[in-house]
Amino acid sequence: MSEFSVKAYPEVFVSDTAISKAVYEAVARGELRKLGSRLYTRNLTEEPERLVRRNWYHLITSYYPDALITDRTALENKPAEDGSVFLVSEKRREVELPGITLRPRTGAGAIETDSPFVGGARLASTPRAYLENMRGSRARGGRVPRTLSREEIEQRLDALVRRQGEGALNKLRDDARAIAPKLELEKEFEELNDLIGAFLGTREAKIESTAGKARAAGQPFDPDRVALFEALFAGLRETIPTPRPAPARDSEANANLAFFEAYFSNFIEGTEFTVGEAREIVFEGAIPTERPEDAHDVLGTFRIVSDTSEMSTVPATLEQFELLLRRRHATIMEARPDKNPGIYKSKGNQAGATVFVAPELVNGTLEKGFEFYRALEEPFQKAAFMMMLVSEVHPFADGNGRAGRIMMNAELVAGGEERIIIPTAYRTDYLGALKAFSKNGRTEPLIRMLGAAQGYTLGIDWSTFERARTMLEETDAFAEGEDAKLKFHKTDATG
Repeated sequence: MSEFSVKAYPEVFVSDTAISKAVYEAVARGELRKLGSRLYTRNLTEEPERLVRRNWYHLITSYYPDALITDRTALENKPAEDGSVFLVSEKRREVELPGITLRPRTGAGAIETDSPFVGGARLASTPRAYLENMRGSRARGGRVPRTLSREEIEQRLDALVRRQGEGALNKLRDDARAIAPKLELEKEFEELNDLIGAFLGTREAKIESTAGKARAAGQPFDPDRVALFEALFAGLRETIPTPRPAPARDSEANANLAFFEAYFSNFIEGTEFTVGEAREIVFEGAIPTERPEDAHDVLGTFRIVSDTSEMSTVPATLEQFELLLRRRHATIMEARPDKNPGIYKSKGNQAGATVFVAPELVNGTLEKGFEFYRALEEPFQKAAFMMMLVSEVHPFADGNGRAGRIMMNAELVAGGEERIIIPTAYRTDYLGALKAFSKNGRTEPLIRMLGAAQGYTLGIDWSTFERARTMLEETDAFAEGEDAKLKFHKTDATG
């Protein structure tokens, strides 16, 4: 055993008779730590449960040399919540380890479509895993059931078609049909076939999950986005907005506020003009010949946000919501026919690593989000939710940010509240709050950021163009770059 080297073994491993003496001596020297019966680790500090769960796949064949990973483990690709790992093996006895329990059953062994897995076990193919999970099972003794519930299977099928399209469901069905007789799972295949057919609209089957019912009804939605909307709804309901009533303004002041709202909203999206150039476009009708589309973006946005009647209109029904959203987008993007103004996207879109809702899920996801919107009461709550609904779905090929901010401010105008403008210097804060919500479901930064921006807008004197411009310059509103920092007024409620 002089050749035994601790470093040559995995982080967690099972000892056998060939190395047992050397392992015992290594433990005595403090080079190894015992975690359980025959179970050792080179890691001398980390919790045993975490170590074992991280290395579960390396341990299986030490206890079950013929193991096939199957049932729910073959779809979840990790131990269940209670640590259960489900296997097919000739050995029947369970093995309890820190953090996991290896739970074998008898059954058909690996076939040619089952893959070799890390650690030496075999892993049931995806079609086989779906077939085996179609067999119902019960939770006993407080432990998770061996197979997924019907609702969980439906959710996985819905996620599969969202990620890879209907062709993935057809392939899954064809592959399952080919192996079902070999595994004596013909009955389970027929149930899976009916379920997939219902998702594709070619068969009828009992559907249990919300996502599955929506898809079978032809109105599928993005459940991950709906979960975000639910979190935002809860966050807004738990927040008491600071009242910021909009002061009475004459037509000139309203026009100035609308101008800078349109100017900044387009600047954020990369449509950049100097204030002087934008002023000529909006108030003098000067359309630069070299950039007519960009000029019309600014002008189209201004036409909406300067129209008091339009900005006082908010939706009471889903149909009105979609009509308003489409109409306002069409006005913004009227000079860009290639962007299909007012028409929902036909191709997927993303910003950086954020992938937005797939085209076929736009209608259903907007509908689900609108249900939360209708239950909100305060103008600020409805405004914040409306902007994020449009932002997260991103229903159009382009112009989504501007459309979302218009829908937001319409809620505030209709409710008698001050608008929210996002100056160029506040762009990093704005995008950071949106990202924190999209990626991590954090609502506090978003709500705080919008409240601060609303307070800032209220603090600007919009009575004359030059007075507004001077105050914006004094607070560095036009500053660009990641280091740009908006200077808030002393009276702002910045949160």
